[in-house]
Amino acid sequence: MAHWLLKSEPSTWSWDQQAAAGAKGTFWNGVRNHLAKKHLMAMKKGERAFFYHSNDERAIVGIVEISKEYYPDHTDETGKFGMVDVKAVKALKKPVTLAEIKGEPRLADMVLVNNSRLSVQPVTDAEWAVVMEMAEER
Repeated sequence: MAHWLLKSEPSTWSWDQQAAAGAKGTFWNGVRNHLAKKHLMAMKKGERAFFYHSNDERAIVGIVEISKEYYPDHTDETGKFGMVDVKAVKALKKPVTLAEIKGEPRLADMVLVNNSRLSVQPVTDAEWAVVMEMAEER
């Protein structure tokens, strides 16, 4: 199974709001970048993603699970973009900041380090394991 990273501005949609959505979860809409769309289309039910707070916080704060695969985004007037549904799995014991990620040599090739603006990103198995170690989740 693949791993992913989903970015959200806490003032728009925060980890606390995602967690409050409970087992039902919610849709992940508003993506308007074609590469991010490609990643959403590749997601499979049951795969997991890091939940990343962008802007001021800049940290991975939790883990979500894909609960529904790609379908049309009702907020897209052009009809070109879609979304997936996600549900909260758990908050990380220790949030992992972008600065910490950039300071970790094993994560030098991570998309977040090299293309931090992309809102939906793949994460390799090795990168997932390193971030979980940094979050004290092992």
